[in-house]
Amino acid sequence: MELRKEEEISLYNELARKWQDEHLEKKDWLIDIEDYDVFIFSSYRFCRDWFEKNIKSGMKFLDYGCGHGMHSVLPASLGAEVYGIDLSEESLKIAKRRAQEEKVSDKIKFLKMDCEKLEFPDNYFDLIFDGGAFSSIDINKAYAELSRVLKPDGKVIGIETFGHNPLMNLKRSINKKTGKRTQWAASHIMKMKDLESAKKYFDSIETKFFHLFSMLVFPLRRLPGLKTVFNLLDHFDSILLKIPFLKKYAFKVVFIFSKPKK
Repeated sequence: MELRKEEEISLYNELARKWQDEHLEKKDWLIDIEDYDVFIFSSYRFCRDWFEKNIKSGMKFLDYGCGHGMHSVLPASLGAEVYGIDLSEESLKIAKRRAQEEKVSDKIKFLKMDCEKLEFPDNYFDLIFDGGAFSSIDINKAYAELSRVLKPDGKVIGIETFGHNPLMNLKRSINKKTGKRTQWAASHIMKMKDLESAKKYFDSIETKFFHLFSMLVFPLRRLPGLKTVFNLLDHFDSILLKIPFLKKYAFKVVFIFSKPKK
């Protein structure tokens, strides 16, 4: 196995063990592996709402780089046949426990699998969700595999951190030095060029950008009143990010790829 993959696995196994120590017995299922509730973000709420509108019973759904299964449960509860894949065994342990607690373990198969080498047949999935896996892998290998396993009328919806904002990039540099990110992940945050590259594999690319000035107060969100300020700024950001030249400075991008090129 390539060294970059071993480093990613090691990091996420460590993060998963820490999560288990701090949150498992308390059943803090809404707390992410990075220790915050992702649904404070309008970007993640957008994805959740999109799931509820688009997932139908019987669909085959892939949670691509599922981590500890936070995004696997809702599709299963909506009737989809869910597959969650990841290379972090410690994360998969949490995912399986989560599915049991939520009583959907019979509808989800969690598998240890390399996202760059999917072990599924062509044209297999109706919907695929990427919850931030792209920075940990070779994105062009990912695109090729996603296009291959997606049905002709299927869709890939993903949410990724965006890599053009100088302040956010400074934070990533600090995270790399403190061991919270690997060298590979810190230098492979999604950018505009990666969205362009997706056009080689999909005929339809839709994007929506989230979070700009709200991220300035996000680290202080637990202080009294700051969560409200964050939400107000996040709403303001949604207006600002309709301006084309500001979009590249967003913190998160949500994309929908469809019409895979076979």
